[in-house]
Amino acid sequence: MQLKFLGTGTSQGVPVIGCHCDVCKSADPKDRRFRSSVIISTDLGKKILIDCGPDFRLQMLQNKEEQIDAVLLTHEHNDHIIGLDDLRPLIFKNRKNIDIYSSKRVGDEVKERFPYAFADVKYPGAPSFNLHEITKSFTLFDAEVIPIEVMHSTISIFGFKFKKLAYLTDASFISDEEKEKLKNLDYLILNCIRKEGPHPAHFILPDVKQLFKELQPKKMFLTHISHHMDLHEKTESELPAGMHLAYDGLTIEF
Repeated sequence: MQLKFLGTGTSQGVPVIGCHCDVCKSADPKDRRFRSSVIISTDLGKKILIDCGPDFRLQMLQNKEEQIDAVLLTHEHNDHIIGLDDLRPLIFKNRKNIDIYSSKRVGDEVKERFPYAFADVKYPGAPSFNLHEITKSFTLFDAEVIPIEVMHSTISIFGFKFKKLAYLTDASFISDEEKEKLKNLDYLILNCIRKEGPHPAHFILPDVKQLFKELQPKKMFLTHISHHMDLHEKTESELPAGMHLAYDGLTIEF
C-alpha cells in the first residue's frame, strides 16, 4: 500500500494570505502547504481519500491523480470537507455515487452543507454521495480500516489505521485505550501545528515528541503544520532521529 500527502498545512494553508514571514516568503516548495489530506492506494489499486478540503481540485491536478474510489472523513471542519463538491467530475466519469465514511455526526453535517447531493430530484450536475456510518473497524475494498478516536479540543474525531500505519490529524488528546492501537507501528502520522503553545485544539511539538517516546513508532511524520513551525529545512534538522516533517507530495510505502 501507499500513502501520498496531498496537503500538510493547517486550515489557512501556507503561505497565509497577507503574511510576510520567512516561511510564507520561502521559495522552498516544502514550505508551501495545501490543507491536510492524503490518498491511500491499496494493494489492488483502489484510491481512498482521507479528508476533502478546499484545495482538493488543485491537489488532484498537481499530483496527476484521476480517481477516488471512496472517502474517509476525520471530522466536519471546513478544511476537511468543504471540497466534497469537487468530486463531481469523478462521480460523472464513474456514473455512480461516491461512498463517504464518517461518524454519524459528521455525516449529518455533510447533509446539512451539501443538501443538493441528497435531494430526491437533483439539480443537473449535482454530486451524489452515499453516506456510511463508522462504528467499528471495517474492510474497504482490500484494506482493513481501523478507526482511532481522538479529541480535537472538545469534539471527538477519527484517525485511521491501515496495517502498521496510522494517520491522525487535528488531535489534542489520545486516551490510553486508543494509544494501545498505536503501538508497534512502522509509521505514525500526527498533527503538529507549531513549535510552542499551548494550543487548545492541536498538538504542538513538545506533545508529539512525548508521544514519539511513549509509542515508539519506527518513524513519525508530522502534518497539519502552520507557518509558525518555522522553515521546513531548519525544523527538520532539529527533530529527533526517526521524526520528520511531512510535505506535500511525499509518499510512503507500507
